[in-house]
Amino acid sequence: MRVGGELDMDTGPQLHDFLQEVSDLGAVRVVLDLADVTFMDSSGLGVLMVWFKELDGIGGRLCVAAARPPVEYVLRLAAVDQVLGVYGSVDAAEADMPPAAS
Repeated sequence: MRVGGELDMDTGPQLHDFLQEVSDLGAVRVVLDLADVTFMDSSGLGVLMVWFKELDGIGGRLCVAAARPPVEYVLRLAAVDQVLGVYGSVDAAEADMPPAAS
C-alpha cells in the first residue's frame, strides 16, 4: 500500500482506518510504501506500532519500505526499525515476507 504526504496527528487516523479496512478484508501481511511520505511525527509512529501489534497478534506482519531519509531517520531514532521491518524498497520488503498461512 502506498502512503503519501504527511503522516501526523491529522492524517494518522485516516491511515489507521484504512488499515482497519484492509485487515477486515483479511489482509495479514502488509507492506507500506512510504516513498511519498514527506514527514512523520510520533502519532504516525504510533499508528505503525498499533498495526504492527494488531497484525502480529493474528500471525501477520507489517513492514515499511522506501522511506525518504528524513522519515527513515525518525523510524530509526524511535527504534521502530528494531521492531518492524524497514526496507529500502517494496520489492525487498515483499521478498522478506513469510508465505501466507494456508
